[in-house]
Amino acid sequence: MKNSKRKYSFYPAYHPDCRVLILGSLPGDESLRQGQYYAHARNAFWQIMTELLGIPREAAYEERIVRLNAAGVALWDVVASARRFGSLDVHMEKIAPNDIPWLVRQLPSLTIIGCNGAAAYRILKQEFPALWEAGNPEIRQLPSTSPAAAAISYQEKRAAFAALLRAGGVAIADVSVLTGAASADSADSAASAEEQAERIKR
Repeated sequence: MKNSKRKYSFYPAYHPDCRVLILGSLPGDESLRQGQYYAHARNAFWQIMTELLGIPREAAYEERIVRLNAAGVALWDVVASARRFGSLDVHMEKIAPNDIPWLVRQLPSLTIIGCNGAAAYRILKQEFPALWEAGNPEIRQLPSTSPAAAAISYQEKRAAFAALLRAGGVAIADVSVLTGAASADSADSAASAEEQAERIKR
């Protein structure tokens, strides 16, 4: 695409004891500007982690990452670099993937991978089909936490992430989010709805 620039992901944020790995696609421009995962003010990721894991939203970014890892959750992106105009996944070209199997090997206790959005899931499956053949860890597609995924409610997004963390054996602070509006089944339907509006970006 004309005027697109090559953009690069961050180093993975993990501890060897992490049991859950959350994979995005490629950081959006605001995240790249700040050098932080999910930095866009309207991205729901850190609000969800605040409610589920008790990580203060106002805490410094470095502290949030430390507490996220201590809770058993690692972060990375499927795409190492790509040419992209703006922040939308749909504009990514000439994609180079991160070495996700390498990170999986660094996490001996890993039980589940959650892909934050349709693009992350699609590219992971395209680039690393052997991860599905292995059958372990489990891999799930999650609704994107991006504000661009407006067709999916915040409650549905939160429930999908709560189900992911529970499946990975991570203790969550607000168990009540799983009783009410959403369940793992509604999370799956939310992810399907998000595929229809793939203009997603953090």
